[in-house]
Formats: sequence, structure tokens, C-alpha cells
Amino acid sequence: MSFSQHWVITPTGPHPINGSVWTVQDMSSLQESISAIGVILCIVFIWLCLLGLLFLLMKDQKLTGYVQVTVQGSGFYHQTFVPVRGPDTFIKVNQMVNYARSLSVVA
Repeated sequence: MSFSQHWVITPTGPHPINGSVWTVQDMSSLQESISAIGVILCIVFIWLCLLGLLFLLMKDQKLTGYVQVTVQGSGFYHQTFVPVRGPDTFIKVNQMVNYARSLSVVA
């Protein structure tokens, strides 16, 4: 899906942007797990005054999911899912949707 000053271009074809309604929803999640390096260091240093257990506190964080963008207007509805690549993905997509909303009001 893309848009220009006067049109929303979807796989079904171009539609006028005037009066279109845009929504964006964050469907991402942050998963946290024990780091593999932490487990290895724990095994290596377990006999050194039990300090090796502290390495189990090392965590890996992984951001997964997508950002859902929907647009509907006179006679059309389209939704798309943007994969989350980093913590700033939702902010960038939201800025683009806000720009599209401003174009739909002005057009």
C-alpha cells in the first residue's frame, strides 16, 4: 500500500485519499530469555566461589511482531502488516500514517 497527494494505491487499484480513515496498531512484543553466552560462562565459572551463577542474569531481548495499518474510504478497505525490525518501527509507521491522515483532510 502506498499513497500520494490525491490517491491511495492498494492492490485493488487507486482510490481517492479524500475522506479516507487511517488506523495504526502496534502488534509487537518483546521476548526475553537467558543468554546462551551467560549459560556457557556460568558452566565455566561455576566452581569459582559460585560467582558463575551471576552469569545467568544475562538476558537476550528479541522484538517480534508487526504493525497493522488499515485504510478505509468510499468503497474500499485495505489492511497491511509491517514487520517490526526494531524499536523505532512503530514510530516511523505512525509518522507516515499521520502524514496520510493530513493529506486526507486537505484533499
